[in-house]
Formats: sequence, C-alpha cells, structure tokens
Amino acid sequence: MHKPIKKIVLPVAGLGTRFLPATKAIPKEMLPVLDRPLIQYAVEEALEAGIDEIIMVTGRNKQVMEDHFDHAYELEKILQEKGKDEALEISRSMLLEEGRITYVRQMRPRGLGHAIWCARAFVNGSPFAVALPDDLIKGKPGVLKQMVEAYNEVGGNIVATMNVPREDTSKYGVITPGTKTKNLIEVTGLVEKPHPEDAPSTEAVVGRYILQPEVMDKLAEKQIGAGGEIQLTDALEKLIGEQPFHALNFEGRRFDCGSKIGWLMANLSFAAEDPHLASRIKELITFQ
Repeated sequence: MHKPIKKIVLPVAGLGTRFLPATKAIPKEMLPVLDRPLIQYAVEEALEAGIDEIIMVTGRNKQVMEDHFDHAYELEKILQEKGKDEALEISRSMLLEEGRITYVRQMRPRGLGHAIWCARAFVNGSPFAVALPDDLIKGKPGVLKQMVEAYNEVGGNIVATMNVPREDTSKYGVITPGTKTKNLIEVTGLVEKPHPEDAPSTEAVVGRYILQPEVMDKLAEKQIGAGGEIQLTDALEKLIGEQPFHALNFEGRRFDCGSKIGWLMANLSFAAEDPHLASRIKELITFQ
C-alpha cells in the first residue's frame, strides 16, 4: 500500500518575461485561457485527482493569485444587489475550505528545483505532486488523476512524458527508457536539456510529477545544473535505482502556455469545444 498523494506544489514564482509587457504587473499564471486563469486549471486538475492540500511557491508581485482564491467582498456585494446570481456563483467557484491553500515565498529565482525545495516544510515528509501551471494539459481524466492511478499501482516517482521531435529534446528533461508496460515506462536515466545528438530518447518530461519526499534531500545539496540553476531533473536522476521510477506517457494534449503560440493555441482549442463559441471560432478561422 502506497502512501496517498494529498499534497501538490505549484511553482508560480517565475517572471513570465516572454509575455512582457502584459506580465509586468500580472503574473503569467493569471493569463486567461477563455474565462479562467492558468492557475485555476492547475488547481482544478489537482482537486480532480483527489489532492486536497495546495502549496503555492510564489514570488514578488504574485498577490493577485492569493486574491483569486479568496472572497471578493465588494464584487460579491454588487453582484448580489444586482441579482446577478450566475455571476456571483462563478466568482465564488474557486473558494476552497480555509487552510487548504498555503503560500511560501521563493525569494530568489534559482530554478525549478530550488522552488520545490522552498516547500519542504509544508511537504513534511509526504509524497507529493508537482504541476507547472503554464503547462496546460487537456485530458479526460486530467493528467494528475492518470498519474495518481498509476502511482497507486507502482509507487515511487512518476514523471509525465510525451514524445517530441529529436531536434526539440534540448528544451526538456529527457528519460532513458527501460521496460514499457502499456503507457508506463521504467526510467533508467534522466538528463536535463541534452543536445539532440546526445539525447537518450525522445521521451520528454513535461510539467507534471509525483515525487517521494527524499527528493528534498537531493535538492538540499543545491547542485547547479543547466542554465546555472538548481534543476529538479538533476535531483530526480539521483533517485534512480534507489526508488521505483516511471514515466507516464499520458493521454491528453499539452499546450506550452509559457509561449505566445502555445497560449494562443490553447485558447483556440478550448474555444472550439465551447458550445457558445465553437461556431464563431470556425467562422473566424475560415475568414482568415
């Protein structure tokens, strides 16, 4: 019996420089895909997977995310007075029970691994999930639920992977694959952003993880890796052979909403499935 996954770390301290000037005052995680910000999609995916404790690793100028998951008393009062019950319900839709969201500050941008390490006191020796909100993945069920179901079978560490063109492997962490059973692949090696000719496969890690708490001990070594940052991939590589380690080739479509084209494609894809927008979107695309 494996310890259940009840906690998730959401690293949301990044600067979002690819979306400047929009992200000068607005966190990239608050950029909307249709009518919901990216951070809300990540939280909803976690809740669907049965995760009930959200740990956000924030940075400067991220207060608006905390406000998003809190009451907006003035707005609610106005909506109530105007009888706009549907809008009122929408504004309250992401109110979680008090104490289910925790915020911790990453005071210096030192990489994904460092951001995860900043949450160590709140992880507190439990296995936990990680989701990068700007990796928006459309799946039914959601990718985290797929991963939790796989974890309940095999335990250990699990990363979400997808097959990418070899020339793109330098943008990702890439696994060395072992035995494959259906869509679950044994991980025998892991390298961050290899040159395409050196990549051990084209199975690339995207922004979903289930991790054992021992990864915090590896991150505490603060090893500097690719890009001069503390990389989560380097810490995970040290756990191979010490704990079960698998990659889940998930079912779903991933949008890199940290890029303008990925964010635009996500909006178009979600709009094409919205009954109120689908026909208009098709007209616009045809017109272009």
